[in-house]
Formats: sequence, structure tokens, C-alpha cells
Amino acid sequence: MKARGLLMIEHRLIEKVLILAKKKIELMNQDTYDPILVDGIVDFIRVYADRTHHGKEEDILFTELGKKSLENKDKEMMSDLVKEHKQARTRVREIIALNDKYKKGDKSGVKQIIEIVNWLSEFYPVHIKKEDDVFFPNADNYFSSAELDEMLKAYYTFDAKMIHEKYQSLYEMLRN
Repeated sequence: MKARGLLMIEHRLIEKVLILAKKKIELMNQDTYDPILVDGIVDFIRVYADRTHHGKEEDILFTELGKKSLENKDKEMMSDLVKEHKQARTRVREIIALNDKYKKGDKSGVKQIIEIVNWLSEFYPVHIKKEDDVFFPNADNYFSSAELDEMLKAYYTFDAKMIHEKYQSLYEMLRN
């Protein structure tokens, strides 16, 4: 498997989950809103899409690309992708804040949560297409076969640490 293949497999799961999340969220209103389902959607986006997937992109791929002499168009696209990752993180934090308010009795943010989940479900396919069709193929050109093989190994190592990171942070939260 190519290094980008693993990232593209993750893209397919992100797309599928967000299609279903959008379908579920669009059935909700203030009376049928399910904060636990929204917690699950947020957990998926934060842990899988952001920390695991974007983590591999930013911590490994983009870091390694930063050591190369990139063409301006590739530098600009990488910068745009990082900005898009940050934008998605901001939107997810908005959901978390509004969902927390809901759990405390303030139902006024339900409509906004639905809008943000819909936004994410429209944002990610465009972002993913940009990566799959343009950025990843271009990025591969900067690396040797050996470097790409090492990157794939680094991705697997990164993934192996994720479950431990997630539950270590749960422990830290419970301990405090």
C-alpha cells in the first residue's frame, strides 16, 4: 500500500460517517435533539478525523514536506489545507460548547448545531477531494519510494499510539 492509500482509506470512512451524521441530524429539532448522538459525532470528528487523520497529515506528511523544496502551488495548498483543518476544529468546538449548554437546559443552540454538522458534512468532501485528487499525488513526487515506505510505517506507528493517547487523556480527566 502507498502511504497516501492509508490516508485515502480514512477519507472514505470520514465521508461515510458524515453522510450518516447529516441524515441523523437533519431529523432532529429542539424536541427530538439527541445530545448523546452529537457527542458520538463530535468524538468521531475529534479523535478519528482530526487527531488521527489530520494528525498523520500535519505531524508526518506536512512535516516531511516542510523539509523539501516545494513548488509555490504545493506550499500554498498545504497552507490552505492546514487552515481548513483549523477551521473544522473551530466548528467542532462550537458544537461542543452548544451541546454542553443544551445538557444544562439551554436548547437555543440546537438549530446552530444542526447547521454546523451540515456544514461539516459539506466541507469535508470538498477538502478530501482536494487532497485525494491534487495534493497527495503532487506530494508523492517529492519523496523516493523508500521515503514513502518509511512514511507508511510512521503512519502505522502513529495509529498504534492513538488508542493509548485517547484513554490516557480520559484517565487524566477522571483523576482531576
